[in-house]
Amino acid sequence: MNLIRYKKAEKAQMAVMTEDLAIYDLSFSDFQEIDARASAREMSIHSFIKEQIQDQLPINKKISDLELLIPIETEEVWAAGVTYQKSRMARNYESSHQELNNETCYDKVYHAERPEIFLKSTRKRTLGPNQQLYLRNDSNWQVPEPELGLVINHQAKIVGYIIGNDLSCRDIEGENPLYLPQAKVWKGSCSIGPSIRLVETVENPYDLTITCRIYRKNELVFNQSSSTSQLKRKFDELVSYLVKNNELFDGVVLLSGTAIVPPDDFTLQDDDHIEIEIPEIGTLTNAVKMMVEQAAHC
Repeated sequence: MNLIRYKKAEKAQMAVMTEDLAIYDLSFSDFQEIDARASAREMSIHSFIKEQIQDQLPINKKISDLELLIPIETEEVWAAGVTYQKSRMARNYESSHQELNNETCYDKVYHAERPEIFLKSTRKRTLGPNQQLYLRNDSNWQVPEPELGLVINHQAKIVGYIIGNDLSCRDIEGENPLYLPQAKVWKGSCSIGPSIRLVETVENPYDLTITCRIYRKNELVFNQSSSTSQLKRKFDELVSYLVKNNELFDGVVLLSGTAIVPPDDFTLQDDDHIEIEIPEIGTLTNAVKMMVEQAAHC
């Protein structure tokens, strides 16, 4: 069961898509209201929605007919780093000149008790399916980072899964790990979508296939898959560190890391199209455009 959000009569409409691809409109415009209503009745979101649509007919449209919106307008998107061996190796390559006694900071965080967790995006910076992302104009080595995202409610409970695209500047971070915020956070550097897969309907979240495809002038230039089975840390562990001494907004998203890294000689270019697919959730598609320098507002 997947929750989607689409434009209907110029307004946001929440809906649910069942396993047979039937779509049922819900009497809500955002995910947080659904979660709040389900919590008030001490029900899971899955049970609550099943009750909502039990006497309802599906709409006469397919998902391809709808103008999908970002499925959750989250106040914050957080991200975990170096949670896969592939990510550890890539981050070490970026910062090979920073090695100390043959062990980098990325080796240390990969093995450490405390995971790396950082703020990736805010509500106004986070985009949805089919929206245009941006490339930094002061970086020469930029890549997507396809990730499984965890949708977390105010009770620190994982209630759903979503796809995330964590655009990253490998050269900026490789120059100095303290540049991580600039390598990760800028206008249009994060997208999530296209749906939220409810946690109760996923048999094993550590057995999901993630595929990333990049098209340049309609030609496929990158195609790689990985599995969440390669993840070093458990989702509950990541969430437990996110909430420590922290204020948790309802419907926050935590990206769980990536095991897909394009070749070291690859960088995104103007008008590239990125597709990130997790079959249980759908395909998140975004084009990228180089940022045009703007005057600062004081």
